Amino acid sequence: MTTPTDCPCSSGKPFASCCEPYISGKASAPTAEALMRARYTSYATGRIDYVEKTHAPESRADFDRKASEKWARESAWKGLQVLAVKDGAPSDDEGVVSFAARFASNGQDYEHREIATFRKQGGIWHFIDGKSPKPDTFVKTGPEVGRNEPCHCGSGKKFKKCHGQ
Repeated sequence: MTTPTDCPCSSGKPFASCCEPYISGKASAPTAEALMRARYTSYATGRIDYVEKTHAPESRADFDRKASEKWARESAWKGLQVLAVKDGAPSDDEGVVSFAARFASNGQDYEHREIATFRKQGGIWHFIDGKSPKPDTFVKTGPEVGRNEPCHCGSGKKFKKCHGQ
């Protein structure tokens, strides 16, 4: 894959001064968010060695390198949005980053949402695991339809005889 000018992590910074120093090994990511952004950029640029290297030792066995390489190669990476960050500063030992990664595969657009957990070991941030966020709870705010009122679907039947069953 080619080397981008703008960093794929959507930081607005040049690749050379954003994620590239971490991916190349010239520097260590100073925060959990910086590591997460560099991991996304690794997928976007096909540099899967960095993704594997930044897994915590206890989670490396779960890493499927061939699947990751295939996903990176067959996807068009469209951007990253950091949704929330809890801890993960340079002075912290743990952090959580919620994000949405956009990509396209086989002409279809996708968005991968994840809540990723990170831990700093020996001054180096590592990825522990990622979980899917829980779906938003839907709360009905409109008035209740009575059993004997016309059905909301427009069938002309009473609600109890149509959708109220």
